[in-house]
Amino acid sequence: MATTDPAVVETALGPTVIAAVEQHEPIPLLADPFARHMLPRSGRFLVRLSRWSLLRRALVRASERRAPGIWANVLCRKRFIGDVLARAGGEGVESVVVLGAGLDTLVLRAALPPGVRVYEVDLPEIVHRKRALLVSVPGPATSHSTLVPADLHAENLADVLAAHEYRADTRTVFVWEAVTQYLNEGAVRATLECLRSAPSGSHLVFTYVRRDFLDGERLYGAERLHRRLCGQKGLWRFGLRPKNVRSLLAGYGWREVEQMGAEQFHERYLRPTGRKLTVSEVERSVHATR
Repeated sequence: MATTDPAVVETALGPTVIAAVEQHEPIPLLADPFARHMLPRSGRFLVRLSRWSLLRRALVRASERRAPGIWANVLCRKRFIGDVLARAGGEGVESVVVLGAGLDTLVLRAALPPGVRVYEVDLPEIVHRKRALLVSVPGPATSHSTLVPADLHAENLADVLAAHEYRADTRTVFVWEAVTQYLNEGAVRATLECLRSAPSGSHLVFTYVRRDFLDGERLYGAERLHRRLCGQKGLWRFGLRPKNVRSLLAGYGWREVEQMGAEQFHERYLRPTGRKLTVSEVERSVHATR
């Protein structure tokens, strides 16, 4: 991530609350029984109350007022990333590196094959918080996951991972969820440069914010979100145009396989459940391979 600003650290909580509340839906878009354990006491209390459908609907409406479609986008992107990881696990990948892991429980719900090494990288504040919270998570052991404190603006990713015994010659799934917008272009490119050496059979799945939204050219009904994250605080710094993703990745040896936006998420995940949710087009998800 780009900074240790408390506002950035707190962004780790929002998606976790959404994932935890979703578990009370009759047909959840994302199966995540661990998310509620990653929240502070107040968050867990809210999640318990959300078993009542009226409160869940109220939470979704409040989210829609702040950022239309973000609630569904968070759930769909997590589902998409989980699907990519599950397929890659079946293909014999040896390592998983989660960049900007936040409080996400991807590693717990992924059911990775034995022997796959996992490295979860994030700011020291978030890693410290996550390590303390993991103690209370029931079920699968987390000993196979190495928590790696790092600031991707100030430290070299390859050096940080090597210091934690990550082997760069292993087929790896790199997960980069809801991070790139907090970095400047130099940090994004430096990270991609570090991933250039990944061997054939590796995967990269990441999200990005649309450049036209970042620049204010098109706001997709999310004016309040733009003012808060792009204007007043300037937390979001980097964006891409969908048509430029393929060439950016190709410059670092990656091949774009699939790019998911509002329409694709709706068709793949929402339509089969019959859920009446809108999906934001502000953020898109990409799967690439080597």
